[in-house]
Amino acid sequence: MDQIQSIRVFARVVEAGTFTKAAESLDLPKGTVTKLVQHLEARLKVKLLNRTTRRVTVTPDGAAYYERTARVLNDLDDIEASMTNAQAKPSGRLRVDVGTSVAREIIIPALADFYRRYPDIQLDLGVTDRSVDLMADNVDCVIRAGELWDQSLVARRVANVAMIAVASPAYLEVHGEPAHPEQLENEHTTVNQFSTRTGRPYPAEFHKDGQILEISGRYKIALNEINAVTTAALEGLGVAQVPSFTARPLIQRGELVQVLSDWTGPTIPLYVVYPPNRHLSAKVRAFVEWVAELLGSNPHLNIDGSMLHAKKLPR
Repeated sequence: MDQIQSIRVFARVVEAGTFTKAAESLDLPKGTVTKLVQHLEARLKVKLLNRTTRRVTVTPDGAAYYERTARVLNDLDDIEASMTNAQAKPSGRLRVDVGTSVAREIIIPALADFYRRYPDIQLDLGVTDRSVDLMADNVDCVIRAGELWDQSLVARRVANVAMIAVASPAYLEVHGEPAHPEQLENEHTTVNQFSTRTGRPYPAEFHKDGQILEISGRYKIALNEINAVTTAALEGLGVAQVPSFTARPLIQRGELVQVLSDWTGPTIPLYVVYPPNRHLSAKVRAFVEWVAELLGSNPHLNIDGSMLHAKKLPR
């Protein structure tokens, strides 16, 4: 059997966590994946994986072997890329995961331009706000807003998202407009958001003249997805803090009203995140550069294109 193929299959099983997921991502029968790993173990005369009915864990020898062979596989990918025209004409399947509001408002409306530039890239776009395990789910990169929590990942900050406070005209007609953020604690109702990953609520944040206020608000409903928060505000359920790029069209149509405009909300960084040991192929690089350019042209985003190692993964 092909030794390199066996190593690649072993690495995918380690990353995916199960033989079934590895087989699906490689488009191979599960039996073939199992035989290739068994062949590798027999050749090395060492056990690389511990198998159970539900999960695969890596032995100490397997972990050491994976760490060293991952570098070799990346070097091979680099060599092959340099010997082909992949850099000139990116192609192939690309798996990207994007938060719901960024996908709906920014990425999907602009995809026609992406395909005009890169007609040979097949894009699998996952749209969700849940945390994604890039290695286990075999995702090439994710676009996420917020704090970063996994030091093993690499992130490129491509934008800053401004948050603004809004309410519906119907809500303001009944309750009036708040004059100060502290009124949200006892005189108004808020629509709150909580973390999908931890369940922890996000307080609304207001800045003015060096003063920073964190407001928990008197809420009747809290949601874990920003489009749902916006919908709740549209339905008159309270004052909400939402991204400016999603709110502006609704404000222009008179469906929402910006409140507390003499206070500024927080600025949330937006990142493209990918594994450090995943070869940054031409197709991934093309998508990342296209996203950075796209967000740079959005008037409601403040762009910072610096590269940095992620300290935490976007929630």
